[in-house]
Amino acid sequence: MSADTMRAVVQDTFGGPEALRVAEVARPVPLPTEVLVRVHAAGINPVDWKTRDGSGMAGLLGEPPFTLGWDVSGVVEEVGFGVTTLKAGDEVYGMPWFPRAANAYAEYVTAPARQFARKPATLDHVHAAAVPLAALTAWQAVVDTAQVRAGQRVLVTAAAGGVGHFAVQFARHLGAHVVATASAARHPWLKELGADEVIDYTGTRFEDATAGIDVVIDLVGDDHDLTSIRSLKVLRPGGLLVAVPAGVSPELAAAAEAVGVRVTPFLVEPDGTALTTIAALIDAGEVAVEVERTFPLEQAGAAHARGEAGRTRGKLVLTTEVGPGAN
Repeated sequence: MSADTMRAVVQDTFGGPEALRVAEVARPVPLPTEVLVRVHAAGINPVDWKTRDGSGMAGLLGEPPFTLGWDVSGVVEEVGFGVTTLKAGDEVYGMPWFPRAANAYAEYVTAPARQFARKPATLDHVHAAAVPLAALTAWQAVVDTAQVRAGQRVLVTAAAGGVGHFAVQFARHLGAHVVATASAARHPWLKELGADEVIDYTGTRFEDATAGIDVVIDLVGDDHDLTSIRSLKVLRPGGLLVAVPAGVSPELAAAAEAVGVRVTPFLVEPDGTALTTIAALIDAGEVAVEVERTFPLEQAGAAHARGEAGRTRGKLVLTTEVGPGAN
């Protein structure tokens, strides 16, 4: 492999995990205001496998071929003209370009410098790569969109997942009373993260177990058991449902209006400033990051299969190490 090429996970057609393969591709070159980052690890998110099979946001990246991934942790290799905030050798993490292609499942990426932030000093690259998309989704939903305040009651569905475990911690950090849904095995861990109440969704309908909720951060959506519609039942009058995975259907909007609550769609966006704040919380011990398992680039398909099976605690992460094994 020459200095002008790199390893990357590519796919030529929409399909299952088997569509992912490692290939030698051209190494990107930073444009003015961009940085070239040597990727040490890349986080995996549900949007990745939904984009892979063509179901995500009506084909997020258009037709293949393309390279998936938005979560990056690595080291700045080169800076383009005009970059003043970062320099070669800086350890950074970020969620560049979303929802455009970032090509994070690769050894190098380029993106605007201000879409990155310095990596949390207390995290290795694997754990830092688990943060950006999930944590920014949680931060922008809880802090920017819902504007959660101390004393409010916040329900987080799918609380043990990547976004969920950050949403629980951010709501807790803001002083909210946090109600979380998860399988029983995750309850002790979520209480350690700051959940005040945890509901076992496998045996209890959350609308039968809680009420008077100010904000619902719904990370499931109506495609599974009408979770968003059901969330309306637990909201107080004027309360807010942030519908993260599927947006707001006409049926959901009408149902919310009928019971006097608010509902909003949501899509995460790059935010280096927020990542700097999140890094400070992590380094202060206020926020923990959970990685269930890592995979090398060559096992990206196996990583997707693991993620699609559900029940992941925290995040799955790809590493750019060469080798067949996974941790």
